[in-house]
Amino acid sequence: MIEAIKRRIAREQYLPTAFGLLVNPYYHARRALLEAVKSEAPGIGGRVLDIGCGQKPYEALFVSASAYVGLEYDTEDNRVRKKAEFFYQGDRFPFPDASFDSAFCSQVLEHVFTPDKFLAEANRVMKPDAHFLLTLPFVWDEHEQPHDFARYSSFGLKALLERNGFEVLRHKKTLADLRVIFQLVNAYLYKCIMGKNAYLNLAYCVLLMAPFNLLGTVLARIAPGNTDLYLDNIVLARKVKSLV
Repeated sequence: MIEAIKRRIAREQYLPTAFGLLVNPYYHARRALLEAVKSEAPGIGGRVLDIGCGQKPYEALFVSASAYVGLEYDTEDNRVRKKAEFFYQGDRFPFPDASFDSAFCSQVLEHVFTPDKFLAEANRVMKPDAHFLLTLPFVWDEHEQPHDFARYSSFGLKALLERNGFEVLRHKKTLADLRVIFQLVNAYLYKCIMGKNAYLNLAYCVLLMAPFNLLGTVLARIAPGNTDLYLDNIVLARKVKSLV
């Protein structure tokens, strides 16, 4: 029974349902990200490259994929904990030119110190007219330190993609309403009070953070939105030119 509850809570961290309101301190961020990826993923087909795949939490959403290939930065820890089939040293992706019909990159680009080189590699391994689904934060705390290098506005991201051979087809801003404030409060609480005891962490989440999850959900329905203050960028782009 306890193991089943642990598995359910672990699943709620990236694929939150209503139960996640109680047990996920990042409920608003993860729920909005899930909904955004879910809306675009069916159109991302063929041989798909997941760049910085981690645990591949969204793989099942890519129902049009004929193959789903994970790529990760090569570290000892990543080789043990991540579900990647391929690893690279932070420079050249280990694939020939035009190997993939489409690509997906979620919450990774902010950790890349040389984004132009990174996107040029993504461009190189994608076929002409391939779709590129990209997510990354606009407003968020520093995380995965010291490998946190940038935040991108919608304008900066568009310019960065265009100079690396991509055309932006659609751009969405998640949590462009009061939920962004409540999510940032919970992110603050998480780093201030969470420790190594899983049971205490769960109690903190239910007693302290769940109320902010619930309050944000309610107030966002009645308060005006603000598209200048939002959490994540969700971009669907298309490769329109090769760089070599």
